[in-house]
Amino acid sequence: MKFLGNSLHIANSGKLIARSDETPFTGAIVYDSNKNKIGKINNIFGPTKHPYVSINLFRSSKTDEIKKNYGEKLFVSKHNKKKHNKRGRRTRQKK
Repeated sequence: MKFLGNSLHIANSGKLIARSDETPFTGAIVYDSNKNKIGKINNIFGPTKHPYVSINLFRSSKTDEIKKNYGEKLFVSKHNKKKHNKRGRRTRQKK
């Protein structure tokens, strides 16, 4: 696992906002310091050196504990990019 950043607050939409040191991949799974799954990265915005990250929380994650622990360290799984199949992209054939 890789260090993502620190949690800031929960937005009105119910998403957790965190400040990151590097730009992570969207769709990567986020863990707390106890290695519990919290959610998935939804959106990345703000400056490129220290971007903000919006995280969709899983239903199983306890929002009350997250609210108590603002500033908690968050971690992200190593996200593998999708690979193309062996044939690659199909091209349109001319008739």
